[in-house]
Amino acid sequence: MLRPNTLEEYFGQSKVVGQQTLLRSLLDSQEIPSLILWGPPGCGKTTLAHIIASTNKKNGTARFVPLSATSASTNEVREVIKQAQNELRLCKRKTILFIDEIHRFNKSQQDTFLPHVECGTVTLIGATTENPSFQVNAALLSRCRVLVLEKLSVEAMGLILDRAVATLGIRVLGQDPSSSVPGLLGSIYIEQKALDTIAYLCDGDARTGLNSLQLAVQAQVSSTRQNLLAQDGSPQEILVKEEHVKEGLQRSHILYDRAGEEHYNCISALHKSLRGSHENAALYWLGRMLEGGEDPLYVARRLVRFASEDVGMADPSALPQAVSAFQACHFIGMPECEVILAQCVVYLARAPKSVDVYKAYANVKACLRNHKGPLPPVPLHLRNAPTKLMKQLGYAKGYKYNPAFSAPVEQEYLPEELRGIDFFTWTPTDS
Repeated sequence: MLRPNTLEEYFGQSKVVGQQTLLRSLLDSQEIPSLILWGPPGCGKTTLAHIIASTNKKNGTARFVPLSATSASTNEVREVIKQAQNELRLCKRKTILFIDEIHRFNKSQQDTFLPHVECGTVTLIGATTENPSFQVNAALLSRCRVLVLEKLSVEAMGLILDRAVATLGIRVLGQDPSSSVPGLLGSIYIEQKALDTIAYLCDGDARTGLNSLQLAVQAQVSSTRQNLLAQDGSPQEILVKEEHVKEGLQRSHILYDRAGEEHYNCISALHKSLRGSHENAALYWLGRMLEGGEDPLYVARRLVRFASEDVGMADPSALPQAVSAFQACHFIGMPECEVILAQCVVYLARAPKSVDVYKAYANVKACLRNHKGPLPPVPLHLRNAPTKLMKQLGYAKGYKYNPAFSAPVEQEYLPEELRGIDFFTWTPTDS
């Protein structure tokens, strides 16, 4: 009932559904290509797919078949494709196949669509919260247009909630009552501040926002169910306040998926903020991850890596600081360890930075990978000689034991063909 049926009723995503957009022109031409709708939860992917299908169904050019990758089997997909072939052959009508959560299908399951998308038997519309570059087969992705949907703005959420309360006959306190219809349980009012709170706290997720509105209203209706009529016989008035909404939400809905792209986005933002010595940004991204349910030990491991990779020899104390933070997180866990991670993050952000060791070791790896032919042998004087035979072969011969000398020792430690190389300044080549 609350799902919009036309693009005019579809709020948000103006870059995708605006008047001069590609999607508008495709709908006007009635030539819809296969699409991948990529966006965060609750941004309108499924709704947009239904609107596209509804537009084509009105023109009689296609039928719409929705499936969810979380429950549909490969056999079900094959059956739908078989029906689509019959529809196309007998009725000259194409099939729009909508696959929700398409990233849940593995690579072989996604391959099922390839020949049928290629020949036009089905028009595939896939919805995903994950980056299609990693979660959708390259061959299938190349045959689809990717539409990127963004998290809904607070303004768009406000419009969606306004339409919801109007459709449900809920009056906004202080507005003209003639625009609403009393429900079976009497007149239901809601504070504008309560709607604003939902719009802010749902983090651009329309599904969360509408569910929060529903829960708040249902809770207030249930609390007054025993007294539906006032003493004078008139219907009981119900008022939904801001505190009722907050009770249902408990806290801001934080978009975070420990196994998805947002996981990598946030850890990348944290790493880059630390590298840029921006302690406030680093604390913010740390909070986004921990409050979203990230494993604190994962964050601690990344901080240990950062201490060597980006701080390095500029502050050798950074590594023991990060290791201590990891051990402390392991000992006490969340939520107590959050301040330990915060301390480590601030320390690393404020620390001087040096990537000399990181780059030097990268040069060592490049040197080894680019080497042509057998690797050079270890110089004889650097080898141990625990047996008589090894000594006879020259192992350890000529080695100068450094502690036995009062001055620096002139001695080669690299293979002969690498003598003089400085991995801190050396530039790798492919030759």
